Amino acid sequence: MTRQQRLTLIATILGSTVVFLDSTIVNVGLPAIGRDLNAGLAGQQWVLEAYMLTMVSLLLVGGSLGDQFGRKRLFVIGLVAFGGTSILCALAPTEEFLIGARALQGIAGALLVPGSLAIVAATFAGEERGKAVGTWTAWTGIATVFGPAGGGALVGLVSWRAIFWVNIPLIAATVVLALRAVEESRDPEASRGVDVPGVLLSAAGLAGPVFALIEQPTHGWSDPLVWLPLVAGVVCFALFVIWEAVAARPMLDLSLFRIRNFAVANVTTLTVYAGLGAGLLFVGLYLQQVVGYSAFEAGLATTPISLLLFFLSPRWGRLASGTGPRLPMTLGPIVAGLGTFLFMRLDPSASYPVDVLPAVLVFGLGLSATVAPLTATVLDSVSERRVGIASGVNNGVARVASLLAIAVLGAVISAHFGARLDAALGSRPLGPAAASAVGEAKEQPLGVPDVEEVGAAAAPRIEAAATDASTSAFRLGALLAGVLMILGGIASAVGIRNPRRPAVAGEDPEPADKLDLSARG
Repeated sequence: MTRQQRLTLIATILGSTVVFLDSTIVNVGLPAIGRDLNAGLAGQQWVLEAYMLTMVSLLLVGGSLGDQFGRKRLFVIGLVAFGGTSILCALAPTEEFLIGARALQGIAGALLVPGSLAIVAATFAGEERGKAVGTWTAWTGIATVFGPAGGGALVGLVSWRAIFWVNIPLIAATVVLALRAVEESRDPEASRGVDVPGVLLSAAGLAGPVFALIEQPTHGWSDPLVWLPLVAGVVCFALFVIWEAVAARPMLDLSLFRIRNFAVANVTTLTVYAGLGAGLLFVGLYLQQVVGYSAFEAGLATTPISLLLFFLSPRWGRLASGTGPRLPMTLGPIVAGLGTFLFMRLDPSASYPVDVLPAVLVFGLGLSATVAPLTATVLDSVSERRVGIASGVNNGVARVASLLAIAVLGAVISAHFGARLDAALGSRPLGPAAASAVGEAKEQPLGVPDVEEVGAAAAPRIEAAATDASTSAFRLGALLAGVLMILGGIASAVGIRNPRRPAVAGEDPEPADKLDLSARG
């Protein structure tokens, strides 16, 4: 690896790190944000979801624009925009202002993530690309998992505004590094201009269902605020696919999905990231709200995952590009799924070294074997000129999978929690205060309600029933998340094909996209 390649890799890691960091670090600051800006539960949720919603909706656009107008150029523009919107978030005087600033921050993030991976793919080749992708994955994975612990420390020592100010020095250093080290690259055959109908239809097609799933627990499926965006989003997404198939200059080249490894890798991405997003969320909630961890302690509990990603991801990425991705992409999700099953052993008195740590280690081992080979396979399966849009598609699939899994599995465990709680309490009547506490518990499952005002007679009964229901619902969530991850491993085992090795010593391997296209059938 040359010095310029090393500096380019560092720049892409830093650029992606701020995006992934802000998808998790804000979580632990929500109570402080609520107190300072007088934001209720719905407002706190939108502080998170406005960011994810705009980023997910526009990831394809970011990859496509980079291919057309220059990946370095879009990367630097995204960095500057992310820095500016981070300042807006840090200075936000009201809840509404913060939500709007977070939505703009997500748009900037949509330029950074696919652009960073496309730059990596254009800078490295062969086994070096696999190693580089593995290193990128390790550091961005650390940002995702370390976010809650780091955010808890910043909120506790400074204020919630510090979680946005911390972006500025990282972004400034990255801009300088990118301008000095990163070489410009683009797709010379990309159509000039922007596919405006495709942009609008893809954004609406993703935003509609995501919005509906966010609002459904509050309003119910019968409310037009829920079913109308859902139906409109599904229709827009169908129209997007039709438009991209007939458009003269499509934003998304649908022929990518005729490449076997690209298509299968995205199926694996869908199931693995669904299990990952939901699983880590449920673990964090249960450790805090039932076992009694602080936000900082819950973040530290999953830190071993970061360490495993850091030390093992480059090796797995190199293996995927060198000997083939099928084995790690099969075993990795299955091992991670088994680790998720181990979380089902947790109860309110769980011991960290005996109960939590073994599950974290097995889960982290499987995840480290999955993420880098998965990313490398997506990039290796297409030609260099299409890596921008390929990485945009894959990142979009990953974010959509996480959002949908959290919403859908959240609804499932909420229903399970309510049914289990009602069954545990039985038919004995409750007083007004007790009934109110039970209602509040159903609105926030995986937790124990405040029973201080319930009365000495009913309080232990409600507390025990809620604890039992939370444990049962958490175990169901862990089971479903683990099943999703294992399904990803099965999909890879059945569908992924390793590249053919060169017949002559010293000959370069056959390009992945050529290989995959010739192997279809």
